[in-house]
Amino acid sequence: MPGKYYDELEIGMQFQHRLRRTITEADNVWFCSLTMNPQPLHLDEEFAKQTPFGQRIVNGIFTMGLVVGITVAELTDGTIVANLGYESVKHPAPLFHGDTIRVETEVLSMRESKSKPNQGIVKLKHTAYNQTDVVVCTVERSVLFLKNPQKG
Repeated sequence: MPGKYYDELEIGMQFQHRLRRTITEADNVWFCSLTMNPQPLHLDEEFAKQTPFGQRIVNGIFTMGLVVGITVAELTDGTIVANLGYESVKHPAPLFHGDTIRVETEVLSMRESKSKPNQGIVKLKHTAYNQTDVVVCTVERSVLFLKNPQKG
């Protein structure tokens, strides 16, 4: 498995994920359409010009999903049971069409599952940066990981 098992992680461990993604206008418009979100700040350039941003911004829920998705290949691919919750999502700066994001992850806490001896709960913090290293999103989430079956 390319993902990490619970027993391969440690509190304080950090990952700089190799995948990056440039956000396109189509990404944003399609996501808003699929989720039935008609917010003009995401879809109407003339409206958005009148806002403090001066242009359309990328939907924050899309941004959060992309941030988590970028981490999958190196962290949870095949080793996750479930996402248990998203405790904190912040968007300290806007993300615009044409911006490229990269993501770093830190392991904040860990504990073995009380009811499933082959699993453990890990709290992760993902931080997304744009191409000029401005933080555009942070996400803290709790994930139920499998333990390595080879070690059990």
